[in-house]
Amino acid sequence: METFQRFESSVQSYARSFPVVFERAQGSHLYDAAGNAYLDFLSGAGSLNYGHNHPALKSALIEYIQADGVTHGLDLHTSAKEQFLRALADHIFAPRGLQYRVQFTGPTGANAVEAALKIARKVTGRSSVVAFTNGFHGVTLGALAATGNQHHRGGAGVDLGGVERMPFDGYLGEHVDSLSYLEKTLDDNSSGIDTPAAVIVETVQGEGGLNVARIEWLQHLAHLCREREILLIVDDIQAGCGRTGTFFSFEPAGITPDIVTLSKSLSGFGLPLAVTLLKPELDQWAPGEHNGTFRGNNHAFVTATRAIEQFWSDDQFATAVRSKSEHLADRLRRILARHPGAGMRVKGRGMMQGIDCGSGAVADAVTTAAFEQGLVIETAGPEDEVVKCFCPLTISEAELNAGLDVLDNSFSKALPRSLTAVR
Repeated sequence: METFQRFESSVQSYARSFPVVFERAQGSHLYDAAGNAYLDFLSGAGSLNYGHNHPALKSALIEYIQADGVTHGLDLHTSAKEQFLRALADHIFAPRGLQYRVQFTGPTGANAVEAALKIARKVTGRSSVVAFTNGFHGVTLGALAATGNQHHRGGAGVDLGGVERMPFDGYLGEHVDSLSYLEKTLDDNSSGIDTPAAVIVETVQGEGGLNVARIEWLQHLAHLCREREILLIVDDIQAGCGRTGTFFSFEPAGITPDIVTLSKSLSGFGLPLAVTLLKPELDQWAPGEHNGTFRGNNHAFVTATRAIEQFWSDDQFATAVRSKSEHLADRLRRILARHPGAGMRVKGRGMMQGIDCGSGAVADAVTTAAFEQGLVIETAGPEDEVVKCFCPLTISEAELNAGLDVLDNSFSKALPRSLTAVR
């Protein structure tokens, strides 16, 4: 640990919660240098939906490397990119009736968001963007302006403008339609809110605390944007690639966003890859107008292609994810039932669910106790008050139950006995 303490910047965060040196990983497990196994309920913050070193993806990558496949190619045409685009078109776009253009941005989700905001402003000629309370879209300046968390915003060092903040679904109370406020301000010439270029939204706010937008709310938002010629951007970086039980998290709402951002598990292997999906009429970039040296990660194209073919050529994988999601929700509710006086609640959708402890201190105590028992799990929310289950979508039922057993025990350890029911 001395090497990290001596040379690594203090900006590191996850390593503070899990102070061991990890050496290898496979499937749903991480292994430290001493050979100890840890069940992974963090999954690279959602970038490892198919687990660590999935055999099919690993073999495809090794084969490509051994054949001296192109590693770095800027935005040059490569066979790896072509195969990825064809897989995306055939297995993801076509079955859903989508006709997006694919823009390869820099390697992170924030790069995809920056491109989305930039093209929305370019196409509409408007400057402002509407974002929502508790939203998280990245920490580069444009994406950070749309992010709500004050801890992250405080690191900017400059004013963050160009964004109007509106209440997310449920922010004003369970029975309040927060979009009525947005609608009123847009229709009132004296509201001080100009018609924005775009609205950016997460259907499930991952870092914001597993807040879920209702289907009707999303449909209302899409209708509101369409009526006023405002572009709708869905940030599917964390909730996409199957995390909620469908490839895109917005599918159950039956809406078609104008722009979609994807990253995290798109490569399927934890390799950096981000894209911005645009309706064809929005693809108004001049050549090179938005670019980046690492916008063509061919190794990630290879593993992404195999992941799409392996998991999304039919509905079998998505069906299994939805089944596991129901089981996860049931187990989390059972944990709550053991602590009836704790004032906790289950939040989230699909395989991004967790328990709101109402207190960051309690959530931290739970995750600390879990790590001591071999479970890597983190928190989310404005006060880090939500214990967030983000296990691989490929996790076996036995592994899922084993991790939830540890979580159950960790809640019992962390909560005062007065709040715990007798088993």
